[in-house]
Amino acid sequence: MFFLSDMLNKKLNLPKPSEALPGRARAIPTAPRHKVLKRPLKGPYPEGLETAMFGLGCFWGAERLFWQLEGVWVTAVGYAGGFTPNPTYQETCTGLTGHAEVVLVVHDPKIVSYAALLKLFWESHDPTQGMRQGNDVGTTYRSAIYTSGDAQLRTASASRDAYEASLRGAGHGRITTEIAPAPEFYFAEGDHQQYLAKNPYGTCNLKGTGVACTIPAAASA
Repeated sequence: MFFLSDMLNKKLNLPKPSEALPGRARAIPTAPRHKVLKRPLKGPYPEGLETAMFGLGCFWGAERLFWQLEGVWVTAVGYAGGFTPNPTYQETCTGLTGHAEVVLVVHDPKIVSYAALLKLFWESHDPTQGMRQGNDVGTTYRSAIYTSGDAQLRTASASRDAYEASLRGAGHGRITTEIAPAPEFYFAEGDHQQYLAKNPYGTCNLKGTGVACTIPAAASA
């Protein structure tokens, strides 16, 4: 019984750098192209496009939400926010890499704004749950926004404050979403890229709160 509770405790607390798995110097293999959008996962991306990074629980369902948006050029799933270089899926699942499961979104801001991506992010999961999302428990499932540049950081922070007020008004708790400048993104294995396009009967526990998100006009980007 002690062993089980100890393992659960490890998955609910981020490791210290000294506790993290060592990882590897080389990137793990991934798919070359997006199965649905037919574009190269690692680019090169056309000039004028922007990138965004979101963690909202299981990255299978999260990625599908974003690739369906008009104006999204390509999406990819991977790991970010931890310590272990080039981690594998099995390693991240132990909670000993520090990474969250995240979606990289490459989008055309002339068609779909960063504010629109944030609205989809907030409304598609419960950002008050800490180190879990529904039945998925562990640090890898934490809510996170990793930003590219000051404008994204300001917009993401303002959207969090506004949405937290809406959530509290509906009886929910404090938002636990991590917001930070984008760390290195490690592409997940090919099997995980566009998983629900390859496995349409696959399951994912993503579920929003039902509370609408309104991005403050002054912060929209």
